[in-house]
Amino acid sequence: MLGHDIGIDLGTATVLVFVKGKGIVLKEPSVVAIDKVRNKVLAVGEEARKMVGRTPGNIVAVRPLKDGVISDYEVTEKMIKYFINKAAKNSYFKPRVIICVPSGVTEVEEMAVEEAAKNAGAKFVSLIEEPKAAAIGAGLDVYKPNGNIVLDVGGGTADIAVLSLGDVVLSDSVKMAGDRFDESIIRYLKKKYNLLIGERTAEAIKVEIGCVYPQAEVKTMVIKGRSLNTGLPQSIEIRSDEIMEPLQECALTIVDAVHNVLERTPPELVGDIYQNGICMTGGGSLICGFDQLISQKIGIRAYVAEDAVSCVAIGTGKALDYLDKLESSSRSSKRFRSF
Repeated sequence: MLGHDIGIDLGTATVLVFVKGKGIVLKEPSVVAIDKVRNKVLAVGEEARKMVGRTPGNIVAVRPLKDGVISDYEVTEKMIKYFINKAAKNSYFKPRVIICVPSGVTEVEEMAVEEAAKNAGAKFVSLIEEPKAAAIGAGLDVYKPNGNIVLDVGGGTADIAVLSLGDVVLSDSVKMAGDRFDESIIRYLKKKYNLLIGERTAEAIKVEIGCVYPQAEVKTMVIKGRSLNTGLPQSIEIRSDEIMEPLQECALTIVDAVHNVLERTPPELVGDIYQNGICMTGGGSLICGFDQLISQKIGIRAYVAEDAVSCVAIGTGKALDYLDKLESSSRSSKRFRSF
């Protein structure tokens, strides 16, 4: 079998892998379990996620990506190698790879991603900005001289980009996304109820009852944690309308970033965007009422794309069609700038 062409949505919270001709073949958490004593990787992805908060002292479950970029190079390399090998397990040749990066990534951070992928076994590496991939995956017609804006809310960053004629006109990236929403829930419960909960519980609260805009139906959820007063396990019932307070603080930071991008957008494209609306992608966009909050604050209709979580991976997969042109034009890794 010939080498595979692979697209990787290297997210802070989740990694999605797209193989040309097959679609999305992997979707696993960006977590690696390491034995500190033997300096050995024990598990990657879903298996490693199950170890978070439940490991003995010599085993640590780490997330090697922080705010959308590499924070631990060696562990990231091993994680990428694991996903490439799993996706291309029947191939005798090294795969060509396109990897998503946040729009605000620096040149040094780009090089780190490229080198990690090459050392993990990739024959050729190209990068694509997350909002551009999200726009393609969401089905927006970005090739026309028509303005579109995409807000991709992932685990580590929220990326905003205005696109026209197949490229990014201007963009911004803020380190306020899914992880910060979880952290705000943890702080809120600690302050109000003296209850300490873990990341997984915070994420479950966000997904099940989290909202950033008043809803007609108030949801409730029983959660368990450790009382900071007694040090013993404790369970309480919380309501969606009270969780809205900490989540809305984070959401408004993202709204401000969208507003700032629109302020810098050429007037003609703003007119197009007003007509087309604000396309929201990424897992963070699924928080209840997020589209309503943006619509109210910005004054432009916001909507969540179909299959919002997979948009970036799908867009990266579609970009694989251009790999032959990219590889022939440059033997070194280059940012995937045009379609």
